[in-house]
Amino acid sequence: MKKNETFQLLTALAIAVLSANDIQAQNPLNFGSKIFTADPSAHVWKDGKMYVYTSHDLECQTDFFMKDWHVFSSGDLVNWTDHGAILSVDQLTWADNFAWAPDCAYKNGKYYFCFPAGTGFKDRINPKKSTKWMGIGIAVSDTPTGPFKDAIGKPLWTAPYANDPCLFIDDDGKGYVYFNGGGDYLVAELADDLLSVKGEMYSMDMGGYKPKREGPWVFKRKGIYYYTMPEENRILTYYTAKSPKGPWKYQGVIMEEENESNNHHSIVEFKGKWILFYHRWLDNNSDCGDKQRQVCAENLYFNEDGTIQKIKRTSIGVGNSFK
Repeated sequence: MKKNETFQLLTALAIAVLSANDIQAQNPLNFGSKIFTADPSAHVWKDGKMYVYTSHDLECQTDFFMKDWHVFSSGDLVNWTDHGAILSVDQLTWADNFAWAPDCAYKNGKYYFCFPAGTGFKDRINPKKSTKWMGIGIAVSDTPTGPFKDAIGKPLWTAPYANDPCLFIDDDGKGYVYFNGGGDYLVAELADDLLSVKGEMYSMDMGGYKPKREGPWVFKRKGIYYYTMPEENRILTYYTAKSPKGPWKYQGVIMEEENESNNHHSIVEFKGKWILFYHRWLDNNSDCGDKQRQVCAENLYFNEDGTIQKIKRTSIGVGNSFK
């Protein structure tokens, strides 16, 4: 083989290797430590970075007994910084367990961490013996990574039972918290300081289609409000409306379920592209041999009419498109 041909071959191989690296798998997201995370709440703050707030699955835990929340940040969705636990149930006076799916919002120069927590025990064999209760709290910090401090020392309300909140700030500055309240689709408008409920809770008109669900996520794009959720806690579906309280119109499926496992998600725009964050149950060589939840991400696309294209899970995820 001539020297020129050898050089061309080596160049081609190098390009092939670089191209392979450029599309390397990114799912699950590598948060830089052996930590099992779920229920991602993603936000882009004023520094332009992506921040993902998560619940924290203790390895081999039983029945979602969870104790703290974490946050991770990235400028390219490949290299992540683990900022550690930003709040723990040990810091609460009104709850000691069930540190489930959180959310966060920015207003008035402060970061507001909206979280569910509770007490008691859920008896899955004899439900009538269950004592489990959950409520929603608000913690505040001057920075997106905390430390966060419980701002009111109690839940926003004690009834109805509530978990997995979404804290949405509209363009006019009004704050709303969406949640699963005893099986109903409820929203509560918050006071200007986001530390109390303003008026009565509102049961939304969902157009007659109200399947069981947890973990709503609400966002706004081009004047359209999107209410997205894990239907039956598994299938990601969505509704649209012209106001933050609806009425809502069911639009269809964003992502199908996987192996009868639960899902929880968020949708956010980052550097001109829309991203879906969600979790999967994956084999991770855990000490107990069970699958564990880990956060993943996929590109999300809208049609011209504002409807969302259906998404499939991939190992590549968003790839290196933001590096």
